[in-house]
Amino acid sequence: MRALFCVDKTVISAILFSMRPRSFIILSIIALSMSGCIGARPPADFSSLSGQPEPAQTAEQARVVKVARSLIGVPYRFGGVTPKGFDCSGFVGYVYRKAAGVILPRVSHDQARAGKAVSVYELRPADIVYFKIEHQKPLHVGIYLGRGKFIHAPSTRGRVNIQSLGLDYWKKRYRGARRVI
Repeated sequence: MRALFCVDKTVISAILFSMRPRSFIILSIIALSMSGCIGARPPADFSSLSGQPEPAQTAEQARVVKVARSLIGVPYRFGGVTPKGFDCSGFVGYVYRKAAGVILPRVSHDQARAGKAVSVYELRPADIVYFKIEHQKPLHVGIYLGRGKFIHAPSTRGRVNIQSLGLDYWKKRYRGARRVI
């Protein structure tokens, strides 16, 4: 998709230089009005997740969910990778290592590339969900629990907790999910 917008700068310069001022203004207005469409992303629809029956879990997926739930209440700690304190990627990495013996990359950006991509409609317990939070370069990650809920280690509430993907805050920031096991 991005390749469609890659054009040689000299070509654009030549076109703009040869245009009449009125044409340039009209083209500029059209380009500005379309620029919002390029980066806009509609919020994901999680409404069907809470009411539908969950697909069968593997034993590994069930262990991931069980270990993740056992850590509810553990405090947030920047760079934390143990039950004394977790950051989001430290939490996800610890759970996968302890429950399934899977070693994930340490940082959230790389965790969001692990495994295979799954759509909202394919979500299963133990999938990694990831979000883009404003003014943060790394992504935020958590573990999907089923029925539209996920568990994570947020810095804002300070403790590992369960949230609904259907909350406007998470819906607007949701960027995808990955299946590792």
